[in-house]
Amino acid sequence: MERRQERPRTRKDYERGLPDYHDPTAGFGGAAPAYSALTLRIVLAAISVLVCAGAAVLFALYGVVWLTVVLCVLAVVMMVDLGWVIHRKRRGEPG
Repeated sequence: MERRQERPRTRKDYERGLPDYHDPTAGFGGAAPAYSALTLRIVLAAISVLVCAGAAVLFALYGVVWLTVVLCVLAVVMMVDLGWVIHRKRRGEPG
């Protein structure tokens, strides 16, 4: 089986959009490859950060420590996701 040599991606490749390689059925039925909706992901991640941080503060005031820690960890994970999606959007990917 031959391995296809991939050339380095250029800014035009990112502007055009990268195909979704995570879909195992992408080649069946003539379906077009999916593209990520980055703006929607930014909005959802930002709302998730606000909800998790707000709930963490609320539960900290009520003294529920374990739930405060869980929500703080989730807020940090959402901030990392938000940062990565913003990075991809600034790189020029459509969405």
